[in-house]
Amino acid sequence: MAAVRRYDILDTPPDGAYDRVAALAARLFDMPVATVTIVDEDRIWFKAAHGLDGVTQIGRDPGLCGSAVLRDDTTVIPDTLADPVARSNPLVAGPMGVRFYAAAPIITADGHRLGTVNVLDTRPRELDEAGADTLADLAAMVRDQLELRLAALNAVRAEQERRKAEQERRQVEAEARRRAERDRAVIAEFASTLQRTLVPPVLPAVPGLELACHYKTASPQEVGGDFYDVFPIGGGRWAFFLGDVCGKGAEAASITSLTRYTLRAAALVDADPTAALQALNTALLLDAAVGTRFCTAVIGMIEPSADGGFTVKIATGGHPPAYHLSPVDDAGVRVDAVRAKGGMLVGAFAEATFASRTLHLEPGQGLLLYTDGLTEARTADGDMLTEEGLAAFLAKRPRPISAAALIEDTVALLDTLPDTERDDIAVLALSVPTADAAPMGITATAHSAAAPPAPADYFVGQENRRP
Repeated sequence: MAAVRRYDILDTPPDGAYDRVAALAARLFDMPVATVTIVDEDRIWFKAAHGLDGVTQIGRDPGLCGSAVLRDDTTVIPDTLADPVARSNPLVAGPMGVRFYAAAPIITADGHRLGTVNVLDTRPRELDEAGADTLADLAAMVRDQLELRLAALNAVRAEQERRKAEQERRQVEAEARRRAERDRAVIAEFASTLQRTLVPPVLPAVPGLELACHYKTASPQEVGGDFYDVFPIGGGRWAFFLGDVCGKGAEAASITSLTRYTLRAAALVDADPTAALQALNTALLLDAAVGTRFCTAVIGMIEPSADGGFTVKIATGGHPPAYHLSPVDDAGVRVDAVRAKGGMLVGAFAEATFASRTLHLEPGQGLLLYTDGLTEARTADGDMLTEEGLAAFLAKRPRPISAAALIEDTVALLDTLPDTERDDIAVLALSVPTADAAPMGITATAHSAAAPPAPADYFVGQENRRP
């Protein structure tokens, strides 16, 4: 019965191959009836029947197929009425009145009997040895056809399983991609949210001063270590700083947060920018969580002067120089590197020293601060932009010196560089508008390019009228 189930032949539609075997058997033996049967647990099912219209199955009664399927050789009953078992079979005792019956078992290669190929007559007959062998050959033909059908079924099933497995694999991969995209989105959102806590969402409006900035992370999935801030320190004075914590990720973010708030607190206590760097150096060395990480920073204190400009005292700690930009007649821009000799890395050495210098920012002049991601970006030739390259670019700017224009031109420069994805970039610009600047508004502008922002979010500003 397990073999019968394996071939999956029961109750299948008519098939020409089996019908031809039944017809051939009837013609070869000159019999009115020939059948191909499969023996089930409680019935004998006709896969093909020549001369038995409307009959599809009979009960598994002893005497004919039910007995023939138990034998290895051909069963021949010359006269069914003379056979003590066959005479009670419905095909013999019933209206059909079968008197002659011969059947060869359909035997699989592994020895299981599935059914029989039968020939029947309504009168007694004889079947010689050659006829018995021919009937056995017909049964073998049925077996071969069943094997071919099973092989085809197995191939179809294997293909269906393959397609099902392929579909499931694609679904798993698609779900994995969707999950990865969701995870990337969550990570990017987390990183963006964390990053926003490390830089001011918008620069303040400083009377008489224009501010603008640009911030770009190397990856939206990773928090950068660049930072900047501008804030009041009382008495009409303001402080600003910009820097870079080594490394990326959550650890760098925690150090960036510590750095930013330490500098803010120190600047409120002591107006000397070198004192703020010294306080930060001590804080980083005392915090065990910082480990061997350090940062570079530039911090400045701004105080309005009587001529409408500002006195700026700048201290550096291992950071690239700021650039002081001044118009030269109508021919161009003078670019001076603001360096303070002796400024060491912050958080690297307990005995670190920091230096400062003072400059005057007059109307029409500007100050540009940046992290090394800008000067280490590579040009189309594969060379780094370098500090000298940035200074040369600033000197050739045709536009007036304004914080917003400085940032816009720097962003345009970045857009021409193919290699700006390896490091974070922070740029902060300050400028003093001239009295005839139009409009007279003083704008605080913040750029953020951690991801391409919507136009409405790209510039965030406020305006104050100069007194």
